[in-house]
Amino acid sequence: MDRDLQDNPLPPLLDQYQSTRKLSLDITEPLHPEDQVIQSMPDASPIKWHLAHTSWFFETFVLAPYLSGYTPYQPEFAYLFNSYYNQVGPQYLRPNRGLISRPTVEEVREYRHHVDCHLARYLSQAPTDQQAAALVELGIHHEQQHQELMLTDIKHGFSFNPLFPALVAYRSPPTNPAPQRWLEHAGGEIPVGHNGDGFHFDNESPRHRVLLPPFKLAQRLVTNREYLEFIADGGYRNPLLWLSDGWAWRQQNQVEHPIYWQQQDDRWQHYTLSGLQTLAPNEPVCHISYFEADAFAQWCGKRLPTEFEWEAAAQQATGLDEPGAFLDLACLHPKPAAPNQGGGYQQLYGTCWQWTRSAYSPYPGYKPAAGAVGEYNGKFMCNQWVLKGGSCVSPRGHLRSTYRNFFPAHAQWQFTGIRMADDA
Repeated sequence: MDRDLQDNPLPPLLDQYQSTRKLSLDITEPLHPEDQVIQSMPDASPIKWHLAHTSWFFETFVLAPYLSGYTPYQPEFAYLFNSYYNQVGPQYLRPNRGLISRPTVEEVREYRHHVDCHLARYLSQAPTDQQAAALVELGIHHEQQHQELMLTDIKHGFSFNPLFPALVAYRSPPTNPAPQRWLEHAGGEIPVGHNGDGFHFDNESPRHRVLLPPFKLAQRLVTNREYLEFIADGGYRNPLLWLSDGWAWRQQNQVEHPIYWQQQDDRWQHYTLSGLQTLAPNEPVCHISYFEADAFAQWCGKRLPTEFEWEAAAQQATGLDEPGAFLDLACLHPKPAAPNQGGGYQQLYGTCWQWTRSAYSPYPGYKPAAGAVGEYNGKFMCNQWVLKGGSCVSPRGHLRSTYRNFFPAHAQWQFTGIRMADDA
């Protein structure tokens, strides 16, 4: 950044922008250039592509329309690094992103620097256009989503390496969670959705009321130990526990246990971003598909919560900022629940994304944002399920009770876990 910008206090939005952009580079610090070009499946993207795409977002939606005289850094980048925004042009095929050997990692970092310098100068001008400021804020939260994707994508890619490389050095603490307890909620007519104060994505609105029967929600997430009981009892071999599509998926892919798990003799291990580790029984079970989560709940005689049950519980919960629950570059792994002292919810935010039984669909009165950014959420409201709460690789401050993440039922590569529910 220019010296004149360094010598003056940063506007709050610029400060947030720069800290977010720095975190993305911090995530890549342990990686070699070879690590950043891996694409292990069509749903994943190379780390280099994430770094470029998030820069393209700011360049396309902020700099080009709002910074007078700005010209794109490299016009062909609009094709290479556009993800799915049809209104701003064609896109390079997603499954082929790993074939983009050029630009190099270093050239992508130069591109980021170029965008950062121009955006810093624009935001240092007063006043900043309100619509542009809103797009910068959207871009910040968009990059936070990609920070999480960067870590889940590199984990998936590293898992195929027989050397089981470690990104960080971490060992699970020897914590014994309290026995599972159930917390009751009276239900009733509950307001859900964002109230409009502060940042939120368009899919969190409009705020409306829903009628909930009384329900119970598990105090903490399901552990590896509890999930192993499901496996030992033949849970993956019993079609009565599985949805029809889930059973077909399990058979077609020969799924016998969670992704990243492997059994050697009588010992279970799993791949983590700290390398191959012995499975810690008290950690929350993680990287679970919706199909697996639903089958486990059926085996327990319970069910998954709806997104509105989860949100209603979150509205009443306290003490949600658990240490180590969010993105920590020294950990990058879900920690076990601590022995519960207060009797309230644990692991509600951070740790693992929690599947709900709610299909991802629009709220009553929902309208996508105007323009190309309206393609951000609304067009994916088909064949997806809502997840709540965030994970151990979600940036701190990125989450809220109304946040609606969404993935297809077969997705396993995200840090997804299980919180059970039941009728009261």
